[in-house]
Amino acid sequence: MTIFEQRESSIRAYSRVYPVTFATANNARQTDTDGKEYIDFFAGAGVLNFGHNNALMKQAIIEYLQADGVLHSLDMQTEAKAAFIQRFSDVILAPRNMPHRLQFTGPTGTNAVEAAMKLARRVTGRPHIVAFHQGFHGMTLGSLAATANPYFRGAAGVPLEHVSHHPLGTSDTDAHALIAELRAQCNADKPAAFLVETIQAEGGVNVVDRQWIQSLASLAKDLGALLIVDDIQVGCGRTGSYFSFDDLDIEPDIVCLAKGVGGIGTPLALNLVRPELDDHWSPGEHTGTFRGQNLSFVAGKVALEYFTDAKLMNEVREKTDFMLATLQPLLAKDSSLQLRGKGMIMGLDLGDGERAASIVGRCFDSGLLIASCGMGGKVLKLIPPLTISQQDLAAGLDILIRTTEHVLEEAA
Repeated sequence: MTIFEQRESSIRAYSRVYPVTFATANNARQTDTDGKEYIDFFAGAGVLNFGHNNALMKQAIIEYLQADGVLHSLDMQTEAKAAFIQRFSDVILAPRNMPHRLQFTGPTGTNAVEAAMKLARRVTGRPHIVAFHQGFHGMTLGSLAATANPYFRGAAGVPLEHVSHHPLGTSDTDAHALIAELRAQCNADKPAAFLVETIQAEGGVNVVDRQWIQSLASLAKDLGALLIVDDIQVGCGRTGSYFSFDDLDIEPDIVCLAKGVGGIGTPLALNLVRPELDDHWSPGEHTGTFRGQNLSFVAGKVALEYFTDAKLMNEVREKTDFMLATLQPLLAKDSSLQLRGKGMIMGLDLGDGERAASIVGRCFDSGLLIASCGMGGKVLKLIPPLTISQQDLAAGLDILIRTTEHVLEEAA
């Protein structure tokens, strides 16, 4: 037995899907202790948008450590934090005319969602929050109430209250009818907020309809409710722009960020909050011991340099087109397959969890890390680093296509 089998909790999950011990990693490749290399189409579930051990970020961290820069600071002021906030303001917020303040929470996405829900209830004086079918917002009790997956909810041990779930408007739905139904329901019980992902990553890569989310934003304003966008997995450049909603013509009251915002894989989570809402907090009313992640401030500031020009986002669009073109022959062979996504997050819907699991396992054996998502795990999620080389992207897609064809042929 390995030390993991002897001593690590039974709750471990990804190590069962990828049962090797990884030793090194660079950009879109990981290497195990036996020297076998794997192309990474998982990228820490969206954490590693800029690749494993990004050289620019690594150098910045090394220099910071050698200079005895402050590592832990709670929410005290540090040079690293000041530099990050200033750069984020200059590069991301100011060009979009976003007045939002940065609230640093505990280091994971669920902490950001918890804070957003808490603030929405404080601002409005209402307990009820509207979330959506197949949404995922975290594992702590507040955000878990907004998470739809019954497998995760079943582990709570207590009732998960004050959140209702409704259908998400996508291109496959009647957006007008869904909003009309939601409006009728919410008129009777006005919510504190609508909590929504523009792309439900864990939920199966379900992309919202533009008209639907614009109507949702209008409904929130009419009801005096907040619009909270959870951009934790699909933000930070994943869709070809910094925010996944940049092209949707909406103005969220709160934006939840984590995963890719820290740049190199060190933890960081924050909320972007409109000032008039943020003023409802009292000092220290929502805390977190590790909200002063200075290594993440250092690496995250370097990550922001990718958004000072269009180079990386143009590459993301080019790679998106390449992925779509490469996968098209596979889709043409089997009309039961569905491909959904936006930018460099795509979901290949197999319609069957066992087939998807088989493909994940065989891809791993062939040197490709890919994960399944959605209800029943029937969707393969493609979420490689944005910085992946063209060679690795092509090689990974080749493994995926060949493996999928073999599994479908066996099932026929």
